[in-house]
Amino acid sequence: MAATTEPTSQQLTTLVHLAALTHLEGQVRAAKTVQELQFLSVNETRRLVPYQQAYLFSAAESESVPWQVVCASSVALVDRDAPMIRWLEQVVQVLQREHPDGVPMVVTEETCPEPCREGWHEHVQGYVFWCPLKHPDETVLGGWWFEREFPWEENDVAIVHRLAGSFAYAWKALSKRTRSWSATIKKPSYWLVGAAMVAALCVPIRVSTMAPVKVMAKDPIVVSAPMDGVIADVAVPPNTMVLQDRLLFRYEDTNVRNQFQVAEKQLAVARAEHSQAVQGGFSDPQRKADAPLKEAEASLKETELAYAREMLAQIEVRAPQAGLLLYTDKADWLGKPVSVGERIMEIADPQRIELRIDLPVSDALLLKEGADVVAFFDALSLESFAASVSRASYHAEVLPGDVLAYRVTAELAATDPRIRIGWQGSAKVYGERGPLAFLLFRRPFAALRQLLGV
Repeated sequence: MAATTEPTSQQLTTLVHLAALTHLEGQVRAAKTVQELQFLSVNETRRLVPYQQAYLFSAAESESVPWQVVCASSVALVDRDAPMIRWLEQVVQVLQREHPDGVPMVVTEETCPEPCREGWHEHVQGYVFWCPLKHPDETVLGGWWFEREFPWEENDVAIVHRLAGSFAYAWKALSKRTRSWSATIKKPSYWLVGAAMVAALCVPIRVSTMAPVKVMAKDPIVVSAPMDGVIADVAVPPNTMVLQDRLLFRYEDTNVRNQFQVAEKQLAVARAEHSQAVQGGFSDPQRKADAPLKEAEASLKETELAYAREMLAQIEVRAPQAGLLLYTDKADWLGKPVSVGERIMEIADPQRIELRIDLPVSDALLLKEGADVVAFFDALSLESFAASVSRASYHAEVLPGDVLAYRVTAELAATDPRIRIGWQGSAKVYGERGPLAFLLFRRPFAALRQLLGV
């Protein structure tokens, strides 16, 4: 019998990559809409090629219509008014004007178009790879913009180039299918078309919008700084279950301990002076008159010692209750000076969670308490979770990315032990019922009112 040889680690890695490539191309062929294909192109591609962020651009149809960002990885909605999105569109527009042949390229600060170099360090972190999506008929449908923290290797560039051809082919096929389907519909008389459109616009529907969502702890216990000082050590790493009275962090105690020892010595001196004044008062009336003053000084030193003892007792900060310890990172606090009341950590119950929805001002709805919400988490992309609005902020806040949004808090209808604090995803928020025309034309109507001032 012939002896069988086990595959090497390099062969196993190649097989895994081939399986992932086959699976991804199968998903591309199974996509039913252009939007679904675009979502796959920026989120599922990282199974083969590691990256931190990806943006998908649609090609300019004419000189008056520039290249536009249509989809971004790990983002439900793309705010095209954000400074970073505008800068990316400007860079890609110039790149395509300078390189119309659609050749993939690694973009650096030196190769970045000169008019856009000022925003490179502000908007780009790491290494960039630009890959146009070119159809076999030489039509450029769009392009990929990838960013990651380490350089691009030839193997990754080859994989991206292979995937670009598959995505471009599927993109054009889906676009043709949409146009051919619409072309098969017969054209009735104009008045019937108008009547059907008016009737459709009057159909009552539930107004809804999509917004980013994040799982937050409900009513966490805030661990704040009890006094001014410098944090010397953090005893517990983040996202750790702690018991009550567990040591969390410790202050630098050199100054506080010395102040306590000095206060002890000063109290001993004050008591000795008071005792001496009392004893000397039997023979000297002047010394007798100094006794109350020395007693007051001793009392003051006792108060100072009590204060120093209290400060020394706060050198070690312990957990006020049991729960999950939440904070950024241990390295962020070591050696950092903090002020009284500054928020450092939170202790939360993992079973008590709520959803925080950042509803952009442009998509704001008339929300009421108890409004329906359907949450979709990235970690469980095939499942949805029902929730209801518990409260919404009256004032909009500026969120990271220069997005103005309202903070909406929702409660899950049923607890699920799989859902963890910190999960992110998208949420569909439902408002009141209204005609379809309101859902379609509310943004143009709001912009028109602002323009006309009525």
